Amino acid sequence: MIAFLRGTVAEALPQCLILDVGGVGYEVQIPLSTFDHINPVEGQTVTLKTHFHIRENAQVLYGFATDAERDIFRLLIERVSGIGPATAISILSGLKVSDFKAAVAAGDAQRIARAKGVGKKTAERIVLELKDKIGLAATWEAQQQGTTSPAAADAELALVALGFKQTEARKAIKTLLADTPQANTDDLIRGALRMMTR
Repeated sequence: MIAFLRGTVAEALPQCLILDVGGVGYEVQIPLSTFDHINPVEGQTVTLKTHFHIRENAQVLYGFATDAERDIFRLLIERVSGIGPATAISILSGLKVSDFKAAVAAGDAQRIARAKGVGKKTAERIVLELKDKIGLAATWEAQQQGTTSPAAADAELALVALGFKQTEARKAIKTLLADTPQANTDDLIRGALRMMTR
């Protein structure tokens, strides 16, 4: 698994970068949000968080400017039925991570349906499955209301995207925050992983 790439931009298109990493050119598919975030130009050094996706007829490397973008991408393709990488990239191209979370928390399928290639039924399924099956919407809603910290919400999302149950992730994070209230997202993820994989 390739966790990240750091290299020089050899070519830059809105949804595809060619990164020269030690003399090897990696073709990386990216959402428009990542392109806008890093504003790549040839010769620039960039770091991308990556997800390597293998299908029967293709192996595709997807890249993201932030962990949160990659976590949403993984959540969509692994936890929502009928959502593939192309649709997940379209959603991230049309919505910022914060806007996506707000739309799911508010049950606003219409907002998600505005993304290119995402119909009304697909958007409704995304909202329904993330609200009912995973329950992340409640965490995102609490984050907007200021009753949970952004670090805790982002750590929970990352752990769920990695395949852990939300209740277990939330319990571990709550325990960690009781001891270290100012812990950042990375600290919470690492601490929770240690607790849940003992």
